[in-house]
Amino acid sequence: MAGLQKVLLILLVLCLVLVALVFSLNNQTAVPLDFLVYETQPHGVAVWIVMAFVAGALVGVLMTLLATVRKSVSRRNLEKRLARSEQALEKSRAQHDRTL
Repeated sequence: MAGLQKVLLILLVLCLVLVALVFSLNNQTAVPLDFLVYETQPHGVAVWIVMAFVAGALVGVLMTLLATVRKSVSRRNLEKRLARSEQALEKSRAQHDRTL
């Protein structure tokens, strides 16, 4: 089963590489990007699209990393609060048991 999944994954990756290759070969027109005050050097349309995809992937990874760190810090704080609450509860139970 795992072998079949690996073969299917390799086939999928090869198909995606083939599609990307065909796309880049069919879109070689040089196009500059024009921002408000800055114009880039002309590059092929495929280059701009790949660069935008890579930039988007990097932004996604950074946002995911930030969210993961935030959740980890929040979890750690909650675990500390829970430990303090459990200690206070045990202390309270011990005092209650002594009074009985």
